[in-house]
Amino acid sequence: MMTITYKVKDGIYINMTNRCPCSCTFCLRKNGDGVYGSEPLWLEREPTVKEVCESIDEWDLSKYSEVVFCGYGEPTERLYDLLKVAEHIKSISGIKIRINTNGLADLIWNERTAPKLYPLIDTVSISLNASNKEDYLRTVRPKFGEKSFDAMLAFAKDCVSYVPNVVMTVVDVVTSPQEQERCKKLCESIGVKLRIRAYEG
Repeated sequence: MMTITYKVKDGIYINMTNRCPCSCTFCLRKNGDGVYGSEPLWLEREPTVKEVCESIDEWDLSKYSEVVFCGYGEPTERLYDLLKVAEHIKSISGIKIRINTNGLADLIWNERTAPKLYPLIDTVSISLNASNKEDYLRTVRPKFGEKSFDAMLAFAKDCVSYVPNVVMTVVDVVTSPQEQERCKKLCESIGVKLRIRAYEG
């Protein structure tokens, strides 16, 4: 039985894919089969949009604060399916919808993707994890190489025009306090907020 949706605190998380263009040094997938007490998140196959919607319908969304596209993969690998699921969620609930992403959707799809998020997505949380290209490449190890850092920043800046809440994150174990301050200034320069995440490994 595949784990398509699972609960984390007061949110329902959606696990639609295991594909990801990055191989982060701190990736939780290296530590086990699930997170936050979930069932295994490795998928035997990618669930259909219908299966994802049916899994969401099993939850009483009125009891939760948000639905989050975040599983054992990069959600925007299935951007167009993700948007269909988001449409379904908005049709049955006023719950907020968040995407946790590495911010490389423009490179995955070879097009601007931020405009497609409007008006369905309420929050986009983008993994930053470094204030400069060299440290980013060393930490995140994206398959797209050197253009990844600038593309991720461009996506974040683009999201500001289409998504009410745009956040960038750094993981505490891979950033020093000084680096976190540099990341904060970088975020301020493009008009987004920075959140420092505690590593849950």
